[in-house]
Amino acid sequence: MTREVLRFALRGLAANKLRSGLTTLGILIGVGAVILLVAVGNGSSKQVQKNIERLGTNTLTVSPSTSGGGGRGGGGFARLLGGGGGAAQQSGPRTQARDLTVDDARAMSDASAAPSVKSVSPVVNASSANATYAGTSHAIQQFVGTYPAYFEASNDPVERGTYFTADDVLNDRKVVVIGQTVDQDLFGTVDAIGKQIAVSGVNFTVVGVLKTKGSSGFQDADDVAIAPLPAVQESLTGYGALNQIVVQAKTPKTVDAAQSEITDILDQRHGITGTNTADFQILNQATLQSAISSSSKTFTVLLGAVAAISLLVGGIGITNIMLVTVTERTREIGIRKAIGAPRGAILGQFLVEATVLSLLGGLLGVAAGVIGSEFKVVGVQPVIVPSSIALALGVSVAIGLFFGSYPANRAAKLRPIEALRHE
Repeated sequence: MTREVLRFALRGLAANKLRSGLTTLGILIGVGAVILLVAVGNGSSKQVQKNIERLGTNTLTVSPSTSGGGGRGGGGFARLLGGGGGAAQQSGPRTQARDLTVDDARAMSDASAAPSVKSVSPVVNASSANATYAGTSHAIQQFVGTYPAYFEASNDPVERGTYFTADDVLNDRKVVVIGQTVDQDLFGTVDAIGKQIAVSGVNFTVVGVLKTKGSSGFQDADDVAIAPLPAVQESLTGYGALNQIVVQAKTPKTVDAAQSEITDILDQRHGITGTNTADFQILNQATLQSAISSSSKTFTVLLGAVAAISLLVGGIGITNIMLVTVTERTREIGIRKAIGAPRGAILGQFLVEATVLSLLGGLLGVAAGVIGSEFKVVGVQPVIVPSSIALALGVSVAIGLFFGSYPANRAAKLRPIEALRHE
């Protein structure tokens, strides 16, 4: 009986190939859209998390929340790493916003005041510094001045050459580590190590080339140059405020403790009390990653829900086509019933037809979604979520059964005499 039902169902579908194909196409588009859009959402989430992980989960970034009128950030590398001063040094209560300075960074590096802190790297950033080499010029997007600990804290390993050292910082040497984009645009096939580039008329010797990090939205993470803080301040930015201070906690588990410690230090140094608004902000990479992960999951679910609407439309298409099929084959149904076909056989035949259409469309949709995920969509590389494949395919079959049940019941309930009279 089952074999006969399946044979009649397949014969019925083959009788109108174009109609069956268009119905299958509706399910195909729905399933493919669900898989691909969920993959895009997942890929976007992973891309953002990867960008955050570049700084490491035990990294804190301190930046000014408002522009203040702070003074010159002196101190030098030796004083930054040395003891003394620390959090006990205060400038007295100030109600106006203050800039971040090297003295602030030195206070954060005091082991007695911040035992959870591993390293502190003050950072200045010169945007679009023009560099030249042998007649070739390139506008570097980010020219960073900092200390050697920055490389580890920001997860910036070198591919060739080496980092600059504490001695380079202390002696104000004009050395620089460049990103892959700077290396390719200025040097091409020439080995950059040991060569000099002119930046705003000042020669910097290339001592290292960073590993490729890739782009992040409109920002090319490889279009960067990193040099000792005093050299950049002297040549490009002047001895003004810091753009940020990168703090590395000793372990990921001590990040919250480190954040609390540096908050207390800066509150004390900047005269922040309960009635004043802090003139700095601290970005916790781990907290940010958790928040973005949560919001990305919501975004992915939303994309999947939007795509699922097309599956619903495909199911309605199945209902419509099956109703037309039942109407066209009313006389055939009457003849089969008249010669003894049971109600279950008629019901099963049309249910099988609807299920085959949805199953075939679902399988083709899975193939389309998987193939589509191999290509970037709006700059995002989709990452397939295996559960979305199973869910989309299962829903497509369920849709065939659900939306095919009404036409199938209608066909099974036809009285033979009325069906035979139908023209």
